[in-house]
Amino acid sequence: MPVGSAPSNKAKIARRVIEVLEFFDDTHREATVMDIVRRYDRPQSSTSELLSSLVELGLLYKDPNSRSYSLAPRAALIGAAGQTGIVRDGRLVGLVDRLAAQTGLSVAVFGRVGLKSQIVSWHAGPRASGKAMRGLHGGLQEPLCDSAPGWLLLSTIAPSRRDGVLRRLNAEAAEDRKFAVSDMTARIETCRESGHVRGKLGFSSQADVVAALLPGQDESHPLAIGIVYGEEDRVSRESLVRCLDDAIEGLASPTKIEKLPTAA
Repeated sequence: MPVGSAPSNKAKIARRVIEVLEFFDDTHREATVMDIVRRYDRPQSSTSELLSSLVELGLLYKDPNSRSYSLAPRAALIGAAGQTGIVRDGRLVGLVDRLAAQTGLSVAVFGRVGLKSQIVSWHAGPRASGKAMRGLHGGLQEPLCDSAPGWLLLSTIAPSRRDGVLRRLNAEAAEDRKFAVSDMTARIETCRESGHVRGKLGFSSQADVVAALLPGQDESHPLAIGIVYGEEDRVSRESLVRCLDDAIEGLASPTKIEKLPTAA
């Protein structure tokens, strides 16, 4: 799509479908039409029509009494067959749940979309501080250079290509977001050497994050996982790094599946 052009109606519909699916998480098991309208500032009539269509497609359930909606299994399974490794076999979801339960903090999975980092998945922890976490949810994107998770994802780009990527990011950045390429390169190299990053989460939040790259990912589509916290959470960053390392190390052994007897 050309820069500055308005998205087509088809693109708008696709975006709104994804928004609806991403609304649901551990703290939002159900949603009404108005919940979606308020979160994304969408028209009520078209939102109601969209939710009804998703029910017909088997992606949502609708409770006839409360008139609320919830995710159907098809919404989770529809893309699973095309995945590999820890995404397909459920280990990534298990890792996110385990880290949130162990720390009580929010856990996010990050990916790279072009020159932007994205919160691929967001799991709000039971003791997550409200102020720092305000406005955070799956799907958010921002330039790779603007936050700690973005630096970590940039570290997966080969040095021969990275300089050009940084110069393009700098050229497209707002004046108050421009950076010294040499300083950014040094920061990214530190991430590459350690496989970790500690710093600001970004995405217009006041939160901080400790994050690490996930092993076994395609180098062109890296994933990272991070534990997110606010200043008032008073966490030990070193303890969070150890917790993250231990959890990721456990990914090396896929969940044992009992062999089923073959049919006679």
